[in-house]
Amino acid sequence: MLKNIAIVFVLLLTSCKGNTQEKKDMAVQETEMKEKTFAVTKTDAEWKEQLTAEQYYVLRKAATENPFTSELLENKKEGTYVCVACETPLFESKTKFKSGTGWPSFFQEIEGNVAYDVDYKIGYKRTEEHCATCGGHLGHVFEDGPEPTGERHCINGVALKFIPAE
Repeated sequence: MLKNIAIVFVLLLTSCKGNTQEKKDMAVQETEMKEKTFAVTKTDAEWKEQLTAEQYYVLRKAATENPFTSELLENKKEGTYVCVACETPLFESKTKFKSGTGWPSFFQEIEGNVAYDVDYKIGYKRTEEHCATCGGHLGHVFEDGPEPTGERHCINGVALKFIPAE
């Protein structure tokens, strides 16, 4: 009986996924993201020359701007929100809503123009959004938004440029 318990215990220990495996998974995912190629590619120096320091930090280093600081947060005009780095259309104003989080929020992206990856940077799994054309970090998508999608695309305003409707 004791022998059977010992065997079960050993099997349980060897079948569990440990923290080191999780860290390896995260490192692999970060490497895969860096290895992706995009239609618009530039050197680090070229991005630094084109973007402001804050835009560079958010778009190229996956940082997060401070909440309630974006000039686009209260924008209610009709138009399209595009990537500030490559001007790819990302979100339409009709999908924007007030989430109360401090960042511009949308319930739907323009299909095909936003790409997704898994992000573990703060210790748990989140879905990161980036521009499908240049790879710039936009923010994260959560499943606590309004209908019809139930999604909340929480986007750094500094990553966006607003183009008013004509």
